[in-house]
Amino acid sequence: MAKPEGRELELLRERREELRGRYLRAPGERPATTARGVHHVAFICRDVEETVRYYQEFLGFPLVELVENRDYPGSSHFFFDIGHRNLLGFFDFPGHDHPEFTETIGGLQHLALSVGREQFDAAKQRLDAAGVPYLGPDRGVENSLYLRDPNGVNVELYAEQLGRFEGQELLGS
Repeated sequence: MAKPEGRELELLRERREELRGRYLRAPGERPATTARGVHHVAFICRDVEETVRYYQEFLGFPLVELVENRDYPGSSHFFFDIGHRNLLGFFDFPGHDHPEFTETIGGLQHLALSVGREQFDAAKQRLDAAGVPYLGPDRGVENSLYLRDPNGVNVELYAEQLGRFEGQELLGS
């Protein structure tokens, strides 16, 4: 698929500005959110041990629970601590045929996880030592590493404070 150019690109940019004007409010003008935060995000994995090793050993997210899925006998449901009382969850579904990951409408483009600079550098060193491929920070974005987990999930390690994007505070203080 070709990227938009010319008049098509101009129209898309105009539409974005229209939406910003209609819906985006400054922090003091926004209503309070009705959520308390992300409890967990759950993905499907191909192999439990491979997934545990990747997230725990390469990325440094401790495994905090591994149980049988209450809805699918034989299936595992497990969680990693990703900080601030947030969990990253996975299921496996033995016997179920799953297609490979694809980026599509309603699907996940990537999961961006905030990490400190020290953790960012340590993860990069572990990935380099193991020969695990990633993109960044060579693309001019010094604070992001983009990698694909063993299940095809795109993960961004983002050395940025929670609630900020490219140095800009999005959530107010």
